[in-house]
Amino acid sequence: MGKRRTPKTVVVTGASAGIGRATARSLAARGDRVALFARGSEGLNSAARDVEELGGRAMPVPVDMTDHDAVRSAARRVEEELGPIDVWINGAFATLFAPFTKIEPEEFRQVTDVTYHGFVNGTRVALDLMLPRDHGTIVQIGSALAYRGIPLQSAYCGAKHAIQGFTESLRCELLHDGSKVHVTMVQLPGVNTPQFDWALTRTRRKVQPVPPIYEPEIAARAIVYAADHPRRREYWVGFSTVATLLANKLAPGLLDRYLARTAYQSQQTEEPQEPQQPVNLWQPVDRGGGQDFGARGRFSEQAKKRSPQLWLSHHHAAVGTATAAGVGGGLALAARGAGRRRRH
Repeated sequence: MGKRRTPKTVVVTGASAGIGRATARSLAARGDRVALFARGSEGLNSAARDVEELGGRAMPVPVDMTDHDAVRSAARRVEEELGPIDVWINGAFATLFAPFTKIEPEEFRQVTDVTYHGFVNGTRVALDLMLPRDHGTIVQIGSALAYRGIPLQSAYCGAKHAIQGFTESLRCELLHDGSKVHVTMVQLPGVNTPQFDWALTRTRRKVQPVPPIYEPEIAARAIVYAADHPRRREYWVGFSTVATLLANKLAPGLLDRYLARTAYQSQQTEEPQEPQQPVNLWQPVDRGGGQDFGARGRFSEQAKKRSPQLWLSHHHAAVGTATAAGVGGGLALAARGAGRRRRH
């Protein structure tokens, strides 16, 4: 029999819905102790029930990630009740869909505070706990938009770019210090989450993820894998992410023009935008007995349930070995054939 896995204590921020919710479920299914951080109540409590039903231990903690002191207090409670934190997963964010000139300064600042400073606060608190023990992993949930900005999401793209630069700086510092605390980042494609129903929107039609769209469970598998294999600096999920990041490296100006032509349309459905429903930019939409939005959004009919690229990413060493073996075998056969021809 194989060695039995020891459950870990994991913090997931933004755990009440979307990718955070799916990640919490994946962790629970393997028996981890999961602290769930989010601003709301209904989704947070439902996420806790999910974790318990799947075999994990849940601790829901209402907290605003923009409040460093509150995050620090929440983390201390987690360590008192669940034990030392092994993994901290930063995923809480806010966004809006509008041209930059139609975004108010305070709205832009709020997206930045939640999405960027929320990650910074979470990382700072995690390090305060992990560095003295010289043990732990921080996973930053990123996006292809951490490298490639697109129209209608300037605030979110700016925050994700900031997280990318911040994480690179931090990683270098940890390496310099010889620390055994690791930080890694997972860059995601368009994902079918509820954010497209609660984000502040100033478009003529309803918004959607940039296709191809993936189910949040695919993102969750990548995040959990990254938590278990944090020595790799980052993971790219989905062929669309790979294509976007490579195109941005090779021909960023061409990609500017392509996105200028296509990205407005690709982020909107054919349905007209209805009068704006409650948005989560300032307050969570599930507070005070509101709706539990769950992990998935309204795009499941078209969302991908599998990602061959994700499998290849997780097994790149084996794939490389098999490819090398195949190439080597082919060269050996070719050499034998050439030898026979020379003898005859």
